[in-house]
Amino acid sequence: MPRKLTPMASKFELEARLRRQGYALLAGLDEVGRGPLAGPVVAACVILPEGWEDPGVADSKKLSAKKREELAAIIGDTAVASGIGQCDPDEIDRLNIHQASLTAMARALLDTSFKPDHLLVDGRFTIESRLPQIAVIKGDGLCQCIGAASILAKVHRDALMLKWHEKYPQYNFAANKGYPTKEHRRMLTQIGPSPIHRKSYAPVAQMSFLGL
Repeated sequence: MPRKLTPMASKFELEARLRRQGYALLAGLDEVGRGPLAGPVVAACVILPEGWEDPGVADSKKLSAKKREELAAIIGDTAVASGIGQCDPDEIDRLNIHQASLTAMARALLDTSFKPDHLLVDGRFTIESRLPQIAVIKGDGLCQCIGAASILAKVHRDALMLKWHEKYPQYNFAANKGYPTKEHRRMLTQIGPSPIHRKSYAPVAQMSFLGL
């Protein structure tokens, strides 16, 4: 049965303990983009080599964009394997954001070239998989592999939102990445949602879907 783990006193203790138990390929999974009004929810899966450690790896939201990009390059060069998965706005509307987040993480696992022997999933819930796994609350700060996944997912999603900004510059996705800033809400009121807005989210659902 999947297990849930609350924060521990010692950082990275869980990964070390699992390796001592014989699990060599630990995969961290995390997602970003639950809160935005627009764009996909994106997840990453990362398998780090044994002994890999970088003190800068942490919750991606606490790092500057420059630091995230630097760490993403290091992780990409040194990880045993990594994968990306996402759910687009229409899937989020159909499934709900909770299920879409779990689906995105499951897709990230499928996108990973090496099959891990144990999963560490950020949050309170595990994903659909037969592999042994643990849900780790605040895992991006407690497990290097989850922190690495958080960084890759955030960098990937930010890059996607920059591309959407080129098509829909009026919402300033380059700056807000789809999150409900004051400016973003004002533009929604003035011109309505774009095709990449999440129609099931209250600030969007309250308006007539105009399409652009």
